[in-house]
Amino acid sequence: MRDFLRVMLMITVLFLGFWIGISWKNSDATFSNENIDSTGVYNQEKLINQQEKRTDLKQGELETIRLFENATTSVTFITTINRRVDYWTRNIYEIPSGTGSGFIWDKEGHIVTNYHVIKDGDLAQVTLSDRSTWDATVVGVAPEKDLAVLKIEAPKELMKPLPVGASNNLLVGQSVYAIGNPFGLDQTLTTGIISALGREIKSVAGIPIKDVIQTDAAINPGNSGGPLLDSSGKLIGVNTAIYSPSGAYAGIGFSIPVDVLVWVIPELIQYGKIKRPSLGVEFATTQQTARLGIEGALILSVAENGAAEKAGIRPTFRNRYGRIELGDIIIGIDDHTVSTPSDMVLILEKYQPGQKVNVKIKRGDETLQLSLTLDQPR
Repeated sequence: MRDFLRVMLMITVLFLGFWIGISWKNSDATFSNENIDSTGVYNQEKLINQQEKRTDLKQGELETIRLFENATTSVTFITTINRRVDYWTRNIYEIPSGTGSGFIWDKEGHIVTNYHVIKDGDLAQVTLSDRSTWDATVVGVAPEKDLAVLKIEAPKELMKPLPVGASNNLLVGQSVYAIGNPFGLDQTLTTGIISALGREIKSVAGIPIKDVIQTDAAINPGNSGGPLLDSSGKLIGVNTAIYSPSGAYAGIGFSIPVDVLVWVIPELIQYGKIKRPSLGVEFATTQQTARLGIEGALILSVAENGAAEKAGIRPTFRNRYGRIELGDIIIGIDDHTVSTPSDMVLILEKYQPGQKVNVKIKRGDETLQLSLTLDQPR
């Protein structure tokens, strides 16, 4: 009898434990599921309402939570893939090559990221906030700005573009928020301030990117291509680089200002590249001019019937004795000083084809001023 009671007691305890566990799980599921809509995305309004019931949270914390919940549906996780051929079987297989971040630009499925995030990959995939993954095609790239545009064929209801702000009125000390996927940890928020403005970094193409935003918001590998937001949740930059001796975050991060995106991204979508007006010349490289001790942009060749030829600009050539005669050196365009060939790239971004400009050149010991009409992009 005693053994029978002991067995019945054990069965009762096991049943009660099982029942309590099921009840707990169901209550958790009810709590979490009520915040998820039919697409698998968090219902922000319900979630924020629950957060606002938290009496222990300060107003600043609630605002940061709301900013993150609103912006996170626009941030994407980007994976690049390389194709390899097996030496023995000749089978083609795919291996992951890198990860990064990006964000939705418009309802048509365009995704903005850094060029260096996708440059070494043969294929790219974009994962949205609802965990769905989409094959992406590269629409356009601008290595000189470290920007790229991908496109995915996802339903428009999943495409939630970030509101676009401005970067020409930013102030050192204002709060900023970075969202991305550092080290593959998706949807990570870091906060900080603008530490400095007007910084200059070198792009993948070796051309300087000017007026870059410096921030102390933590940016780590994988954050590249993610958005930098102001306190109202508007896009003010693209997180692109860190300054670090170790390769990990060391307190200094850089973001490409949104004012650059506003004109670059539409050109990448329409043309696949940045289309600048042309002088109809080929310049010597920065290394060549530095070796020659030249300050300015040395002209190597002039296109036939181009703007430079029509204006009388002279190229570098070899004379009848076999000696190289240096061509004209551009040292200024209108009010802009040209110190290196890279300066020409940045200056020409400010003009449109068909505009007339005054070109200041050095020809031997002379300084000349010539007027020319800029050509269409080549």
